[in-house]
Amino acid sequence: MRILIPLLLSGLLLAPPAFAAPQDGAATPAHAQSSASMSSAALDSTAGGISRAEWMAAKPVLARHAMVVSDQHYATEVGLNILKQGGNAIDAAVAVGYAQAVVNPCCGNIGGGGFMTIHLANGKNVFLDFRERAPLKATPTLFQDAQGNVVPGRSTKTWLGVGVPGSVMGLNAALKKYGTMSLKQVMAPAIKLARDGFVLQPGDIKVLDTRTKDFAEHPNVAAVFLNHGQPWKAGEVLKQPELAHTLELIEKGGSKAYYDGPIARAIVTASDKHGGILSLKDFRDYRVVWTKPLECRYHGYTIVTPPPPSSGETVCEILRVLAGYPLPKWGYGSVQTTHYLVEAERHAFADRNTYLGDPAFVHNPIGRLLSTANIARIRSEIQPDHATPSSEVKGSLGAPEGLHTTQFSILDAKGNAVSVTYSINYLFGVGMMAGDTGFFLNNTMDDFTSKPGVPNSFGLVQGHINEIQPGKIPLSSMVPSIVLKHGKVFMVTGSPGGSTIISTTLESILNVVDFGMNMQQAVDAPRVHMQWYPDEVFVEPGYLTPQTRAALEQMGYKFKTMPAWGADEAILVNPVTHTIEGANDRRRPAGLAAGY
Repeated sequence: MRILIPLLLSGLLLAPPAFAAPQDGAATPAHAQSSASMSSAALDSTAGGISRAEWMAAKPVLARHAMVVSDQHYATEVGLNILKQGGNAIDAAVAVGYAQAVVNPCCGNIGGGGFMTIHLANGKNVFLDFRERAPLKATPTLFQDAQGNVVPGRSTKTWLGVGVPGSVMGLNAALKKYGTMSLKQVMAPAIKLARDGFVLQPGDIKVLDTRTKDFAEHPNVAAVFLNHGQPWKAGEVLKQPELAHTLELIEKGGSKAYYDGPIARAIVTASDKHGGILSLKDFRDYRVVWTKPLECRYHGYTIVTPPPPSSGETVCEILRVLAGYPLPKWGYGSVQTTHYLVEAERHAFADRNTYLGDPAFVHNPIGRLLSTANIARIRSEIQPDHATPSSEVKGSLGAPEGLHTTQFSILDAKGNAVSVTYSINYLFGVGMMAGDTGFFLNNTMDDFTSKPGVPNSFGLVQGHINEIQPGKIPLSSMVPSIVLKHGKVFMVTGSPGGSTIISTTLESILNVVDFGMNMQQAVDAPRVHMQWYPDEVFVEPGYLTPQTRAALEQMGYKFKTMPAWGADEAILVNPVTHTIEGANDRRRPAGLAAGY
């Protein structure tokens, strides 16, 4: 389920700064050409309710020192205030994460998990995995019936779909390792928002209305997310006293209060009552993982992106394939660009869905997938004049061994940058809360392979590598990423959107590096997505001109126009003037880019 909301632009609409051209011999100095490589034939087409001319004219919010961008304006303001108080990007990220759990209950969370990619001002890059894990009682056939058939809804609508949450331990671990403020300082704004309430905006109501009937089925949910049995209305104040109490427990007791205290006990009690398999041992055994991020090069830029169990490898594989083609010359949305982008995505998703999984359980052949030989082989299989049927594309190494999320990006005045994507999977996750804890729990177990060859809720067809095992982390599409130029932050980017996260994040990079867009144009531009199966190309309204679509259909492509997806919350630093550009995606009008 994706929420479609019309464009609302906020902030200073100033002329974008000039950019320095790439210096590694790229086909065309993309930043010198501004919007020249965007097809002028498409100026009258529309993109999710706005014309191509309008999004091409979009301007980012500008700042000189620091920037916070998220899809919820209250959370952005919390992060910016932390920076102004002297906190660093990690302090602000933790404050935003807890604030999102209050003001963005569909997606911000303390009942799910996610990933954090960090670039420190001293040049060090680190990655934090606080993704949900399968309960210890989980089995590969958990979502199948006695005949081996996948039971619809078991992984998304029942307590069996709830993985062990990681967000609280993740946020607290990041603060302890790299923050400068106390947990009390960074949690105070979230606790106040939960206790005193916040004014609901039209965008908030659109999201809440998607699950109104589900809220009514559970008295503890209805008590908060319905107003005396009726849907909330814009302008009303939503207070969450139960969540405020839960946050206060965490503020006083730290992660122990959640994982070995009253919160864990409440979740396990509710799970037992409703046929789930969560145990106190699941919570006591939960650990976050610090590791090195994956790094790859594209046209002189370094992409810092998550390793498995995330999908940064897929971003890098697509970029490595595309590096062999003159995308700046062809232009955004052209026949040639679309053809090679779609084919690169088709091959990379085939590899992702075949080989990638939790590194604690499986070997991820990243070196081989990103090798020069493998990239050359993929290019050799892409024909210049026709689409490759997905049935003819397999995982490229041979047989394998054996939407709803939120993104926020932060850059502080010292050069520390944080990109966070965290999720409870569906909007409002499993749609249920434990007792009076006040927060929704995830249905992230659906990200596992319920049965090899059977699509999950995002249509991804995956194999045994990602099958359910006790304590295992499901493969994720979340790719919070940071782009460096000469070792300094150039971009901070990432998005929600299920399997489309990968293409959305990737295309935000291409739109800047290859097509010369400013940050607002780059996140507002219509998108294209191909994930191997189903064998059709998803496009947002306005991406294809009638002429381009006709030409590509002649080449064998099948297109499915989908409403706008994702919500890239991104930051761009002008490497010449050092002006910071912040861009809240037009698809999330409740969001905000703000800096100083």
